[in-house]
Parts: sequence; structure tokens; C-alpha cells
Amino acid sequence: MRRREFITLLGGAAAWPLAAHAQRPAMPVIGFLSSVSPTGFSTVLGAFQKGLNEAGYVEGRNVAIEYRWAEGQYDRLPALAADLVDRRAAVIVANTAAAPIAKAATTTIPIVFMTGEDPVKSGLVASLNRPGANLTGVVSLNAEVGPKRIELLKEVIPKATNIGLLVNPANPISEILARDALAASRALGLQLHVMNAGTEREVDEAFARLVQLRADALVIGADAFLSARSAQLAALSARHAVPTISPYRAFAAAGGLMSYGGSNTESSRLAGVYAGRILKGQKPADLPVQQSTKVELTINLRTAKTLGLEVPLPLSGRADEVIE
Repeated sequence: MRRREFITLLGGAAAWPLAAHAQRPAMPVIGFLSSVSPTGFSTVLGAFQKGLNEAGYVEGRNVAIEYRWAEGQYDRLPALAADLVDRRAAVIVANTAAAPIAKAATTTIPIVFMTGEDPVKSGLVASLNRPGANLTGVVSLNAEVGPKRIELLKEVIPKATNIGLLVNPANPISEILARDALAASRALGLQLHVMNAGTEREVDEAFARLVQLRADALVIGADAFLSARSAQLAALSARHAVPTISPYRAFAAAGGLMSYGGSNTESSRLAGVYAGRILKGQKPADLPVQQSTKVELTINLRTAKTLGLEVPLPLSGRADEVIE
């Protein structure tokens, strides 16, 4: 072999690993679309990543995640969803308020939703067993257990006669929440006042109205905007001395009296598993909508003491978590 030919051959051999590296496919991208802010969301994200791990994916190793947060501003969601479509995400994961926006943005990219409402009634899927199209996801018990929150408040405040319900009018399920709460209130001999709040100012105004009504307690409706303001709602509840229950543990952890609702961490873990299965080639239409039946009750006894309330021992005994 001539010397020049040998050098050329060596040069080509040295280039092989570089060429192979250049042809290595990029990691698939998951688009995570949320109507809330990342603040206080680390536990839920950890659960989602745990679900991905169970399906064989680790962020940064064999999958990339692009996060898009609307920070409670629902009107930002269409642009954020469009950005993930342009980014050619392999799958989009969306929470309750973001799910219909993601559905409107693409009919081809698989979507995994996490919602606390009936996805069939809201029009996300055709049925739970056969979701069809490009969507599937996880349903947690948040909207359905709304009446139970009223019952729990009544257990803590047996003399209550006048309560408020805070809902976000921009959320399509607000009417259903109000209807169910009205029926539950009547059954317990309570007068219910429904208050709307879709902005921070309206949240403040709702509490001012509660004081005017001399309400004995407040129920916060299931909604991503209200969930993102758990700390603000807990502070207002304390300032106005209004015993309040929320669907979200973050509220009780921030100083609210109680929380009762579906486990966000369990729903997120299941959504992570589904996202991983879709990355492996399964179609959303073939994955039945999962129903997370785990419901958690958290009671803040410090807050109860501050409000001068005595939590019945049987109730505190049923709690999944007691903050003392």
C-alpha cells in the first residue's frame, strides 16, 4: 500500500466516530404546559419526573423537557402552546386549564393532560376507555369532592349558617362547582354565596365581600389560577379570620385551615408514566384515561387554634397530614 493511500485511509477512519456522533438522534422533547407558575411546584414536578423514570426516561439523559408557565395568565396559554408545537415536541403534558388550549394547538402531537374535571364533559376526549384522537391523561378527584369540603367545614364549625364559595369565572367548570356546592349547602342548612375571582384584585374584593356578609367560612373551588395563589389566599384568610378549605395542600401548608382534594403528586406521576409510554411508541388513543382515586386531607391545627376552633378528634384522626 502506498504511503499516501495509507494516510488517507487513516484520516477516514478517524472521521468515522465524528460522523457517527453527528448522526446520533437528538433527545426527544416533552413540552410541559402549565397555567400556573413554577413557584411551589417542585413536588409535583418531582412526581412527574418519577413517573418518567418508571417508564425508562431521565431528564437530561435521554429526554429533554421544555417548560412553559403561564403564571396564572390564561391568555398567555395559546402562544405558549404554539411555541411547543413549533418546537416539535414529541409529546405535550398539560394541566387542567392548559389542556383545551393544547388540544386546539395541534391534532398530531400526542397530549397527556392532568385534570380535576370530567374530560368527557369538558370535551377533551370522546370517552375514558377510548379517548381517541391525540389525547389521553389523568383525572384526579377535585371537582367531584367539592361537596365534601363543605361537609368538612361544617364538622369544624357546626354552628355555621353562612358560607362563601370562591370560583374563577374563566374556568368552564365554575358553574358545575357552584351548582354542586349549592345542593350540598342546602342539605346542611347553609346559605351559600358564590364569589368570582379571576384576578388578584378580584380575590381581594371577594374577601372584602365575605367580611360584609359576615360569612362563617369559605370554600375555595378547584382551579389552577386559585391554586397558584394558595399563599395569597391563606394570608387573606388569616387577615380576615375566615376559616377556609381549599382543594390544594399548598394552601394548608401556607397557613390555611384545611385542604381536601385529589393528590396532585399522584396525578403527575401517572402523567409521567404515560408520557414515557408515548415516547416509546404507544398512541394516546390506545391509552385509557386514568383515574387517580387518591384524595388527601390536610389540617393545620396551628391555624385552627388561632381562629379559636376545636377540630374534632375523629376528624383530625382521619387526616392524611396534621400541621401542628
